[in-house]
Amino acid sequence: MDRRKLFYYLLLNVFVSACVTGGILFWYDRNYRAVNQPSVQQSASGAVSTVSPQTDIAVKISSVVGAGAKDSEIVVVKFEGEGQLDLASWQLKDENGNTFKFPKLTLYPNGAVQVHTITGTDTVIDLYWGIGDAVWSSGENAQLFDSQGSLRAVYRVP
Repeated sequence: MDRRKLFYYLLLNVFVSACVTGGILFWYDRNYRAVNQPSVQQSASGAVSTVSPQTDIAVKISSVVGAGAKDSEIVVVKFEGEGQLDLASWQLKDENGNTFKFPKLTLYPNGAVQVHTITGTDTVIDLYWGIGDAVWSSGENAQLFDSQGSLRAVYRVP
């Protein structure tokens, strides 16, 4: 086998390996890292407490994609319960005080909505925050609060 064919063979091998690894990591993130984790909150007095989300409504933050890159940051909120879930006035918050307030929107069983950091036109499956900078960073918690201010889901950004 000449060197040119060997080079193309190795290049193809690297490409296929990178695609398979990326696909597996994406699948893993969407299916296994979306476990609701307790949130650590600090009060004004400096006391640290662990707050667990209420789980009577089957809603979760299933993933945060593209953390740190404002043009590709997306938070996926999924409803896994029965009936309908009205997200009007629910809030998505990061640890730096950035807050996204959901408009009037209804999720149906196994329905999901993507919250993009950038500016855009809202649809039934895509909402746009309209922030000029990236919001999410690796290691921080994304928190979802209902319209009464109760914590419903926490997701640790990978």
